[in-house]
Amino acid sequence: MRIPLLALLLLCLATAARAGEVTFKRVWPQWYDADSFQSFYEDHTGKELTGKWIVVRSQPGDRAGIYFLTRVENPDGAIRGATFTLRVIAPDSTDTVTFNFPQDIPAGSHLFQIGLTGKDWNKPRIQPVAWQLELRSADGRVLAQAKSFLWDKGGK
Repeated sequence: MRIPLLALLLLCLATAARAGEVTFKRVWPQWYDADSFQSFYEDHTGKELTGKWIVVRSQPGDRAGIYFLTRVENPDGAIRGATFTLRVIAPDSTDTVTFNFPQDIPAGSHLFQIGLTGKDWNKPRIQPVAWQLELRSADGRVLAQAKSFLWDKGGK
């Protein structure tokens, strides 16, 4: 009786330790034209309406680009000083290019649109060959990570 009880206790402790982890529920790369972000609200106010999304762009003045729609689950409190690190390999190169997006992460579940825009991704409707997205804390610890199937293939 003691062994199953001990096993149950250890399982509960392991589950509790994981319950507070930040995770990417999903990451979905998708091309957006600049006019995809236009709205009636913006026409009248001049301010971009992002709705419930948090939009970050490599070139803030340019909207067209490849966006990594990322659902971040953060069950604990807000995370200050975090950074999304996005690594991509474009179809026309074998080099890995890295982009950093400093971003505070609010508590709860939030959708981030992390965009490579303007000169950073001037390949309309072209997907990267491979990609990796990490969320790092202010001290550099990896909090969450997602990658494409091809990211681990081949030698980098």
